[in-house]
Amino acid sequence: MTATREVPLFKVFMAESVVRELAKTLHSGYVGEGPKVVEFETALAVYLGTPRLLTCNAGTSALHLAYHMAIDHAKDAEVISTPITCTATNTPILNNGARIVWADVDPVTGSIDPADVERKITDRTRAIAVVHWGGNPCDLARINAIAAPRGITVIEDNAHGWGSAYRSKPIGNHSDFAVYSLQAIKHVTSVDGGLLVCRSEADYRRGKLLRWYGIDREIKDATDLRCEIDVAEAGYKFHMNDVAATIGLENFKHLDEIVGRHRANAKFYDAAFRDRPSIRTVPENPDGSCAYWFYTLHADNRDELMASLKAAGIGASKVHARNDTHSMFKAFRTELKGAERFHDTHLCIPVGWWVSDEDRAYVADKVIEYARANR
Repeated sequence: MTATREVPLFKVFMAESVVRELAKTLHSGYVGEGPKVVEFETALAVYLGTPRLLTCNAGTSALHLAYHMAIDHAKDAEVISTPITCTATNTPILNNGARIVWADVDPVTGSIDPADVERKITDRTRAIAVVHWGGNPCDLARINAIAAPRGITVIEDNAHGWGSAYRSKPIGNHSDFAVYSLQAIKHVTSVDGGLLVCRSEADYRRGKLLRWYGIDREIKDATDLRCEIDVAEAGYKFHMNDVAATIGLENFKHLDEIVGRHRANAKFYDAAFRDRPSIRTVPENPDGSCAYWFYTLHADNRDELMASLKAAGIGASKVHARNDTHSMFKAFRTELKGAERFHDTHLCIPVGWWVSDEDRAYVADKVIEYARANR
């Protein structure tokens, strides 16, 4: 049977102005990291309220830099992380030579459990990685209160959360590092890209070198370009280029309207699902504001519900599988009851800027129709 309506879970936003501005960049004679990257970073710094940020070619690259600086080549280093996320949160830990220690999560919100984080700290712990699932902020106050006295770095993966805030400040103003994604289907896209926000000036300066081979591109007086400048630490080719920055900058101008629509649709769902025993919604952190990259709910018949919604033309997915079940992470497996409960019942439904009033009513009606409670 053909669905009467199609409501995708994700959709690429591309501003109409991109084509015009991109043509200018492509014919400017400068398509590498140049003036458009500077312009984009300046606009992002104003929005986030911090100048210590670095664009990268991917959010994963930005995470790699954060782990690189936190682990700092230490032997037998451990990073406490969450399994409820994209694998891109955790693969850079392995690629920086550290071990993953899984912390459990809240079975409803999917946010990392600060109490379990504290239980799992050892003298080898170099960093704690948290994820703002769907853009819903974690308990950053407790996480940082645990980490700071022990000299442990806190890294926030905010790939889902353009527009998210905690205690009235945008994400990026609370911990040692915060990472944003500019991948294709995020709130803001540069086709692909990422952003690393640093708390300290020293980390910002080091990260700026590391993202471009370790070479100081600000030195202007070398007699043979930059080839003879001494490189103190081996870096990476993680910088953004002016083509991506041009696309990102034009799309970024629409961020407030994009996030505003995500939030409005989420509030509609909250009201529609209230007092429905077959549907459990995820509360927004009272100390923050969620950007709702997707809308998460819980249902006892999750798999059946997901299949029924897809048959009705509604994009529905778990989005990310538990990382701790992947073979590449098998050495770190442990019992995680909260993660198991979350992953057994959670489902993400469309909430984005493309979801019209009619779409969201259709989605809500179908969720209510198909959700079943076992208890």
